[in-house]
Parts: sequence; C-alpha cells; structure tokens
Amino acid sequence: MAAHLRLRRRGACDCQRPAQRRAAGIRVSLVRPTGGGLTLAPLIGIHASHEQFRPDRLLRVVQAAEAAGFDAGMCSDHWAPWSEEQGESGFAWSWLGAALATTSMPFGVVNAPGQRYHPAIIAQAAATLGVMFPDRFWIAVGSGQLLNEHITGERWPSKPERNERLHESADIMRRLWAGETVSSSGHVRVSEAHLWTRPERPPMLVGAAVTPETAGWVAEWADALITVVQPDAQLDAVVAAFRSNGGADKPMYLQVHLAYAPTDDEARSAAFAQWGQNCVDNSVMTSLAHPAQVTAAAAHTTPDALDGAVRISSDPARHVEWLARDLERGFDGLYLHEVGPEQERFVEVFGREVLPRLK
Repeated sequence: MAAHLRLRRRGACDCQRPAQRRAAGIRVSLVRPTGGGLTLAPLIGIHASHEQFRPDRLLRVVQAAEAAGFDAGMCSDHWAPWSEEQGESGFAWSWLGAALATTSMPFGVVNAPGQRYHPAIIAQAAATLGVMFPDRFWIAVGSGQLLNEHITGERWPSKPERNERLHESADIMRRLWAGETVSSSGHVRVSEAHLWTRPERPPMLVGAAVTPETAGWVAEWADALITVVQPDAQLDAVVAAFRSNGGADKPMYLQVHLAYAPTDDEARSAAFAQWGQNCVDNSVMTSLAHPAQVTAAAAHTTPDALDGAVRISSDPARHVEWLARDLERGFDGLYLHEVGPEQERFVEVFGREVLPRLK
C-alpha cells in the first residue's frame, strides 16, 4: 500500500492537528513517508453493506479492497435489509472478527445499543475485538431504526427518548471499559455489571448523526462524528453544528453513498434498484418496521430523486472531485459505499483511478 497504517498516541507527532485526535487519546492515523519525514494522509475506507450482500462475499471484497489501496472498512449492524430487493442481513459482529483477522485494516460498526442489544453486551463485544485487534476497532452508536429494533416487541420510543437512552448506553459502555462495576436504573437497567476482559485502550466511541440537531448533541459526548452524504447545504450544516457544540477538536468521518458504472444511465439504474429507499425522509424511515414498508414509502420516488443522497457518475474524475471537496470540508476519513451490485469492479476501478489522486 502507498500509505502505511500507523497507530498514533496523543502528542506522539507534532504534525497532528487537534481534530485528528480523539478524546480517549488514541486514533488510527495514516502516515506516509516523504522526503522530509512523515505526513498525514486522508483515510479512505470501504463500507461493507450487509443489507445487500452475503457476508462471505463481503469478506472477499474487503480483502480485495485492502490490496487495492483502501485504508479501512466499516459496516452497519442490521437485523433486516432496507428493502426486499436487497435481501440480505448478515450478523455484523461475526463478520467483523473475520474481517479483522484476515486483513490489517481497522474496522468500525454502526450500532444502536439500548433495545435490541443491552449496552453491556455491546461493551463486551467491542472490548473483545479490542483485545484481539488492538487499536483497530471503533464503534459508532446511534438511536436506531424500528426496522431493526421492532423484533423485541417493546414500545418504540420517541426520538428524544431514544436519544436519552443512547446517551445512557454510551455512558454505561464507557464505564464498563474503564473497569467499573456498573448499576443503573434509567432507560436501561443494569445490575452490578463488571467487564472482565478489557483492551488496554477502549475503542473510539463515535456518534452517528444525520441532522444538525443530532450532530450538535453528539458533539457534547462522543469522541468523533460519523455522518452520511447529503446535499451540500445540509452536509455543511451538520459539520457546523458538530464543530460549534464541542466537536472542533474531534475527528469527523463521512459515509459516501455512490454509484459507478460504465455509463451514467447504468449507474443511476443500479443505484435506484438497490438504494432508492434512501430518498425517504429519515424521520419516516426510522418509524418503519419492515422492508416492505420501506419499499412502499419509496414507491413514488424516481431515479432523479437520488441526486444529493447518492453520488452517481461513470467518470472516476468526477468522484475524485466530490471526495476532494469532502476532505476540504475537514473530514478526517471517508468510507465509500458503492450502492450498486458490482462491488469487485468498484474496488478495482477506484483503487486504480480514484484513491491515488486523493493521497
């Protein structure tokens, strides 16, 4: 790989700016040798979509991605796909162990503790990966989607309640990672929980946010932000809210939904078939329980509606322009999600024509 993966402790390198450090004192940085020493390089990762592809294929894809020059990987922890057309939903935690064991890349997962999972269990899962693969695993937490959480049969709380539950869950996880014996009786009940196997350094705890309101809130307590591609004005508002509410010295990461194919029409058609539901407003999406309901909610959208939510182009140079602009916004890492079916083609083309122009 052109860029070498190194682990940097806080203060280890004078070239680190504050936004490239995290509150817990450790983050994965990319440094590359130059004539004058070492310089920081942008982290460009791949998103492995369990909702769309079988886990065995995704494992081969991330292995190929590392060979092609990608620096990192991430996935989302889903019970169900977004649509029946996607048709998959492997268990992210099983897959993460295999991905970490068969590559040298860091990986992260987006997870919703508090309903489908007790946060103590997620703290244990994350700690175990942290012990086996030191400083190579991070976790992003969000308030969740009914699509995944309805299986418990419990009441689906309002967004403010879910945020309170999320904050409690994050606090419980951090205290367990710190070696405390934890009891709590808030939205999440915990009785004398103690985590016996812990990594030397806890995982980076990232806040997942789509709106400026949530971004400003997670800035107060999360180690970093992860958000998704949106129209420019909305994305800029998310960044501004995070920075102005306590996140100015914290890393920011962006999940980039994109579609690439030999022609623009092919790329748009594939994106709409697999990711058309991305046009549904997030406030609606979070309250839909089944893939069929998501499909129905997106029934009146058209392929043109994808613009702003998915970056569609047959020209690798256009993708370079988009991604370079994201880095100029201040994002420390970009995780690229090819929403179409041709994952192997995406890895090969972007490894050859996109990544070298960003590093």
